[in-house]
Amino acid sequence: MAVSSNDPVLRGESLTVRVDDQALLHDVSMGVHGGELLGVVGPNGAGKTTLLKALSGDLELSAGAVYIDDRPLSDFDARELARRRAVMPQSSYLPFLFTAHEVVRMGRAPWEGERGEREHGAKLTDYAMSLTDTRDYAVRAYPTLSGGEQSRVTLARVLAQETPILLIDEPTAHLDLRHQHLVLQLARELASEGAAVVAVLHDLNLAAMYVDTALVLHRGELVASGPVEESLHPDLLGPVFGMEFVLQPHPDLERPMLVPLPASVSHERGI
Repeated sequence: MAVSSNDPVLRGESLTVRVDDQALLHDVSMGVHGGELLGVVGPNGAGKTTLLKALSGDLELSAGAVYIDDRPLSDFDARELARRRAVMPQSSYLPFLFTAHEVVRMGRAPWEGERGEREHGAKLTDYAMSLTDTRDYAVRAYPTLSGGEQSRVTLARVLAQETPILLIDEPTAHLDLRHQHLVLQLARELASEGAAVVAVLHDLNLAAMYVDTALVLHRGELVASGPVEESLHPDLLGPVFGMEFVLQPHPDLERPMLVPLPASVSHERGI
């Protein structure tokens, strides 16, 4: 999994988000390169979604700054920003009965008015739905879809937006096992084609299997950043998640699997 050696296309410097007296994110600095799939992991309340919202410009910072290609995010107007980065939130509430196809086509909004957009946008919409296995319910009303189906339609909208930076929050939530791997294989392929992809993930083994770099957040602070072999290590993850892990070899992959130990087993092993 090669990562570009160029400067980060998206970076955050000393990102801090406070609500009242509580720091949801404190002094976090990071960057993602073109050609890189970066995973953000941590327990509930660690600041993962807050970080993604800060990077996307959807959340006001208490301190710090976000840059795309060394240009402050605040310098971009809404249309220009939508052509540079696409965002997949944890959930998308749509009160109107848009069809799945219409929702995916919304991803082309930043490109409306461009020459040839009608034909190109139609082809890209269909292609994004094919990639995410959502074409079979293209005419279904979005609110009638299951949580997993809605998630894949939302991902298709992000893909149709055709941006070099993708920020995806828990893209495997609500998905069955096959579609969890389908989604992360897509993220992996996009990065391999040069995109900079940031994915918030709960499943540590999915992160270990697919991402190039992992950020570990805990209580709003960055506690580790680096290749998965280093950052997703039992000695580091144990205190963060409040439980013990052991490494087990994967039958096919070079990277090992993380196996959580129940408290009783940890006690018996003297861990």
